[in-house]
Amino acid sequence: MAGASTVLEDSSLLSRLDRGLVPIEKVMALLSGIAAFSLMFLAAYSVSAREFFEKPLLGYVDYIEALMPLIAIMGVSYVQRNGGHIRMDIIVGAMRGRLLWFVELVMVLLMLVLMIALVWGAWAHFDRSFDCARPFCSRDSSIDVSLPIWPSKLIVPVAFAVLCARLVLQAVGYARAFWLNLESPVAVPLIQSVAAQARAEAEALDGAD
Repeated sequence: MAGASTVLEDSSLLSRLDRGLVPIEKVMALLSGIAAFSLMFLAAYSVSAREFFEKPLLGYVDYIEALMPLIAIMGVSYVQRNGGHIRMDIIVGAMRGRLLWFVELVMVLLMLVLMIALVWGAWAHFDRSFDCARPFCSRDSSIDVSLPIWPSKLIVPVAFAVLCARLVLQAVGYARAFWLNLESPVAVPLIQSVAAQARAEAEALDGAD
């Protein structure tokens, strides 16, 4: 999104479901951040070991490949909840009322259809790699240190399934806003104006003091 957004809450079932999904999304986003942080240490260790001991970390590329799904995918639902994904707001940002909610609903439904297809395909990809009759339950492994690949493949359908749940909630939120012609619906990211964003940042700084 071009600007910051906020998600309103109330006592409705939709809002309670929205808040109930947030802890799961936060844990997944935290795991994504930890994976990115650990990658920095792996890089520092590998470079230092190669420079001073001429023994770089064995399987460094394998570890990077295993961590990439965690870094790239685990936080997508959390970002979607907060309206943080990149998109063009030049046209949508100028819309108001039912037209805005209809356009948002259509976009969310299109994303939902795509994500359901990706969950289906990603699960099939994981299933081809998983076999408990083999060592480490894996039909395939990485090249250098033979890491099982199925855990990384499992991350993808799990993360996308959580994103599908988020998209369903947002679709209901936008449909409700369109039907009732709401000005500020709950459980969907609302784009803040520059003035509102600056005011929220100022209030956050005042609270920190």
